[in-house]
Amino acid sequence: MLTHTSKFRVRFNETDPLGIVWHGHYVTYLEDGREAFGEEFGISYKDIQNANLFAPIVKCTVDYKSPLRHGDWATIETIFVNNIAAKLHFTYKIFIGETLIATGETVQVFTDLKGELFLSNPPFFEEWKRKYNFL
Repeated sequence: MLTHTSKFRVRFNETDPLGIVWHGHYVTYLEDGREAFGEEFGISYKDIQNANLFAPIVKCTVDYKSPLRHGDWATIETIFVNNIAAKLHFTYKIFIGETLIATGETVQVFTDLKGELFLSNPPFFEEWKRKYNFL
């Protein structure tokens, strides 16, 4: 498994009138974790675009355990889940210290620049998986 961990601070504009993070912002936190993972391991959105591919999200879930509040420093753990399908599958854990705040999952598929779905792994992804011993 490949894992990346990064920290973020909750901004005031991400909170609702109750002083807790509005639920929709968690999707942005997942994206931030995914982007940091991609930059670390060479599978960023830019890397995917340079291979003449897109990787649209087809599934996104968040399970909320405890609220985040303005000023909190949180950690997001992004984990690549390997499988044989032509998709990027990530799971996420958001923590404050040792306290689990939320978990999440995203799935992305590969398309060419015209939006045609890849049913098998594109060469770029095959090379990436080989580099990290996923094949």
